[in-house]
Amino acid sequence: MDVIEREELLVVGLAVRTTNADERDPARGRLQGLWQRAGAPGAFAHVPGRVDENLYAVLTDYESDHNGAYTQIVGVGVRTVPRLPEGMVAVRVPGGKALKLEARGPMPQALIEAWQQVWAHTEAGAQPPRSFATDLEVHHAGGADLYIAV
Repeated sequence: MDVIEREELLVVGLAVRTTNADERDPARGRLQGLWQRAGAPGAFAHVPGRVDENLYAVLTDYESDHNGAYTQIVGVGVRTVPRLPEGMVAVRVPGGKALKLEARGPMPQALIEAWQQVWAHTEAGAQPPRSFATDLEVHHAGGADLYIAV
């Protein structure tokens, strides 16, 4: 994991509130449905001012740590916050120092393994510690990059 300086980003997308414990139980998990809606053809076609073709996942509003509730927004990066399409939210991902991990290989397994590295880092009390402010996943043709706020 490398510490990098990440720039601010605005994301418009769909949101759910969940916990990692809920996501381990298919009956309670909400992320699969969120990603299915976000991955539907044309899901963000009506959002103006996109900065690129990437799909972004913002993890924010942490209740405590990786065991508590958090909000995940899946959407697109935009230059400015437009008039929001119905059912969508906008979130500002602040710039700052972040741990960067790359998830490569078959998804979602590669992404799960990257998050397991993050959780192991957290539980070991490794430095720098996570801030549990706002984390970011950038999904692109080559895989996904995780930016974990420190």
